[in-house]
Formats: sequence, structure tokens, C-alpha cells
Amino acid sequence: MKTIVSTIALLFTLLVTSCVQKSYKKTIVFTLDASEIKNSKKVGIRGNDKPLSWDYDTKMKEIKKDSLYETAVTFETGYKFTEVKFVVNDTFEFKDKKNRRVVFSEKDTTFYNAKYNIR
Repeated sequence: MKTIVSTIALLFTLLVTSCVQKSYKKTIVFTLDASEIKNSKKVGIRGNDKPLSWDYDTKMKEIKKDSLYETAVTFETGYKFTEVKFVVNDTFEFKDKKNRRVVFSEKDTTFYNAKYNIR
């Protein structure tokens, strides 16, 4: 009886632990050229993987007045990509179109340069 319980416990442990996907810390430095938009008051990014959200902007820092913005986001993920959209003055880019797909670099940090509303 003791052998049966031990075997079941071992099988259960293997089953539970083998389903967990390994995760990695990946950082993306997003740089956005929004020079086509005049009077940019609020520039951010949204996405489907934490710490980003589709419900609120992650603010981007102004690097060059009214044109260049940047932010660094660190993800803890098991995926090889994430999806995002930039938001300027509360207006999403690519309205009713696919999100930007950003593939993580093999290294810890990925640099992603974009122009607002242009693929």
C-alpha cells in the first residue's frame, strides 16, 4: 500500500511540475517617433502582457520636444513576443487594425524603434 501511495505521489508531482512553462525577464526599450502629430500632450504605450495593459497607458518620456519619446518595459514571460499599440493624445494608432508584434531578442534587452501609425 505504501508503494502505491508513493508512486501516485511521484506521478502527481511530475504531472504538476512538468506543465509549468519557464519564464524569462526581457526588457524592451521602445522609441516612438511621433513628429507627424502636432501638440503631443500625452504619449504612451498599451499592450497585452504585464506590466502593460490595454486599459491604461504606460507613459513614455519625451526625448525630443513634440517628436521623440521613449520608455523601457521589463516583462517576465515565457513567450517570444508581445503585442502593443502606441497612444498619442488618447488616440490609439492602427484603429481597428492588428497590433504591433514585437519579437524579443535572444539577449536580455530588445530595442524597438517605431513611427506612430506607420508599420
